[in-house]
Amino acid sequence: MADTTTTASATAASAANASPDSPPFQLGKPRFQQTSFYGRFRHFLDIIDPRTLFVTERRLREAVQLLEDYKHGTLHPGVTNEQLWSAQKIKQAILHPDTNEKIFMPFRMSGYIPFGTPIVVGLLLPNQTLASTVFWQWLNQSHNACVNYANRNATKPSPASKFIQGYLGAVISAVSIAVGLNVLVQKANKFTPATRLLVQRFVPFPAVASANICNVVLMRYGELEEGIDVLDADGNLVGSSKIAARHALLETALTRVVLPMPILVLPPIVMSMLEKTALLQARPRLLLPVQSLVCLAAFGLALPLAISLFPQMSEIETSQLEPEIARATSSRTVVYNKGL
Repeated sequence: MADTTTTASATAASAANASPDSPPFQLGKPRFQQTSFYGRFRHFLDIIDPRTLFVTERRLREAVQLLEDYKHGTLHPGVTNEQLWSAQKIKQAILHPDTNEKIFMPFRMSGYIPFGTPIVVGLLLPNQTLASTVFWQWLNQSHNACVNYANRNATKPSPASKFIQGYLGAVISAVSIAVGLNVLVQKANKFTPATRLLVQRFVPFPAVASANICNVVLMRYGELEEGIDVLDADGNLVGSSKIAARHALLETALTRVVLPMPILVLPPIVMSMLEKTALLQARPRLLLPVQSLVCLAAFGLALPLAISLFPQMSEIETSQLEPEIARATSSRTVVYNKGL
């Protein structure tokens, strides 16, 4: 009873110092409304903010302690909503929500763009050899797999075989498609050398997109067989639905196709135009730095846009689900965790 009272008082104090830019703090809840695309976009910009990579150990301890004080109603006077939101952002960026252990820096969501951009640059290098194509596709899927594993749901133990299966499937599909398309382009006699080079630059996209779909299906195939939990408006478990699982995987797969599109399609178009400028023709050494900046900009824009397409907690009408789910609740709609 005492904990409930102190938490209520902390919430009231938080609401008192709220502002339009700093809404009342809610422990464990998103800062921005998730019902609109703009709200989800701002939420994911917070999640991928690379500045959290430079948070010191001391600052992390302070953030965790501040959230503990809020939880137990022992906040010091004058603590603002902005400070609480900032503390939660730091904790969620660095510590795994289930294990409470630090996530290795290159595999944090906030490190996805800084550590992933060099790989994107490698994927888009012109005049790739067979060995370099295989290497960059392998490195890209290895990085993706490590990020997926480091940020996995750890509440239920998952066999390592599922992770290995998804990883191998993604690597094999990515390498096979990339190598196959490169061979076809090389054998296309109708292409001029300039056209062949331009087409080769677009090869990584279908390879990565197909590998992403393969990875999602293999890693989460068990959800299609067993179903996923669906909840009513009050957060009560209604049941486990295979139909909701199909919707969740379809939305996630679509996100994984949209994500590499701007990253792997826009830079080749931009670079094909920039390479014709007098500056880059006179200074070819600038090509790689300029391409790196173009890739970084495309990556930084594409990631939050893609993962903001669908809400994390998606809604579906009960009439579309299994009859036993519809009978188990009076709610017209239920929600399910789509996953990232």
